[in-house]
Amino acid sequence: MADDRAKLEFFVEELGLLFEEMGERRMNGRVLGYLMLSSDPHVSTAELMQELNASAGSISAATRALSAPGFIRRVSVPGSRGHFYRADDDVWGAFLATEHRYLYKRQRLADEVVAALGAEDDIVRRRMANMRDYFNWLEARHRTLGNEWEEYKRQRDAERGDDAG
Repeated sequence: MADDRAKLEFFVEELGLLFEEMGERRMNGRVLGYLMLSSDPHVSTAELMQELNASAGSISAATRALSAPGFIRRVSVPGSRGHFYRADDDVWGAFLATEHRYLYKRQRLADEVVAALGAEDDIVRRRMANMRDYFNWLEARHRTLGNEWEEYKRQRDAERGDDAG
């Protein structure tokens, strides 16, 4: 039993480090890892604080950051005023969707800059057009990847005879 707990703690800490390597807060990854490993329908803020040895502020910041892209969601518990959360069943699909929105925003920004440039700004216009076109191309690839991921899951689940994954 202690060995299993150590493996779970290892996953939580490693996901925290991965998030940190991506420029995110380590606590965001730790909270996500903990919620991904929980089979409970919801986990309280108090439990997250205790299990991750973290302050209310760091848990609050992490849950807000993870809720925005849909990695986790807040769950209402009748009769309780506390905050409860659960991980999305397809965190990585949500990650892909978030990247898609990020890329779209960058493409729109480059479009606006290209439109605002004068004809004399050939070098800058070319750079910004490359930025716009790169993000446009990458966004299209992400859309394709998202569709392929959904199709992969449907086929996988049909082969398994369930949708539990």
